[in-house]
Parts: sequence; C-alpha cells; structure tokens
Amino acid sequence: MRKLPRAFYDRDTIVVARDLLGKYLVHESRGVERIGRIVEVEAYLGPHDLAAHSARGLTERTQVMFGPPGHAYVYMIYGMYFCMNVVTEREGHASAVLLRALEPVANIGERTQGPGLLCRAMRIDKRLNGYDLTGKNFYIAAPNKSEPVVIVKRPRVGVDYAGHWARRHLRFYVKGNPFVSKR
Repeated sequence: MRKLPRAFYDRDTIVVARDLLGKYLVHESRGVERIGRIVEVEAYLGPHDLAAHSARGLTERTQVMFGPPGHAYVYMIYGMYFCMNVVTEREGHASAVLLRALEPVANIGERTQGPGLLCRAMRIDKRLNGYDLTGKNFYIAAPNKSEPVVIVKRPRVGVDYAGHWARRHLRFYVKGNPFVSKR
C-alpha cells in the first residue's frame, strides 16, 4: 500500500469521491492496525451545497472543512455516532467526502455499513477531527494492485432538508459490494 499524497485530495470533490472507492482506510491505534476498503462515499460540494455543513458558514464545528485538503473532518450525530469526512479542494472552499461504508480487510470485527458504524469499527472519534491524513497512524492508501470497480451513482442519504441538493446524484458506491450501506 502507498499512502495518498495531499495532491490526491486537492482536486474536484466529485473526482476525489469516485477515486476513493477501492482505496484503504488505515487506522493504527493501541498496537492494532485496522484496515477497511472504501466502498461507499458521498460528496459535499461546499457552502453553496445546502446539504453540506459548510452551508451555514465558518463555525467552530466546520472550520476543518475550510482548511487545507487531506484532513479528517469528524463530527458527532444523534449524540452517539461519529462520522468521518475527507476535506477536499483548496483551503477555504469547504468541500468534503463522507465515508459511508467499508469492506473489512484487517482487524475489523464489527459492521461497517453506514458512517456511524464505520467510525465505531475503525475506532474513529472526535480526537481525530482535523487529523492530517498524510501523517502517521491514520491515513488512506492505494492498494498495491488496483482492481477496476463499477461505480453506481445515487442521491445522498438523509438530506431531504436540502431541497434540490437532496436529489443530486452525489453518493457513489461499488456495484454489487455487500458492504454498501443502502442500495
């Protein structure tokens, strides 16, 4: 595996979202290296995207989204689940890709279908908010041998409040993968 460089994230958010499929999320903590293959993502396109957290502007919660690309944006939902996004594009643009599902590869014994379950299984919590994904212990890597994937496009999940943005096909997943959270 080779860790993805910052330039990978410093591109159009939709391109990054599609290119993340098939890559490996790696988290080394307490002597255990957990690895999952990314099989489902959603793109959030910046402050003009009414489904994106950045649509409400720069806040303490969203400041990571406005920062440089290649950092983790981790937040809590429903008071009990963490979700992880990967910040994309140039600093100040506030775009990100939500990781929705992983296929377990190593040292994952829990379900990974859905962003909250993914974070629980990978031991991702608020302490990793703002973490540089080009650093050590928590990163995304390309497999040594890439396998071609057929990508399905669908509307994002749970963003009905966002008007026409809710109907945009900004959720991408690997066709036929049993670990996709929602068909």
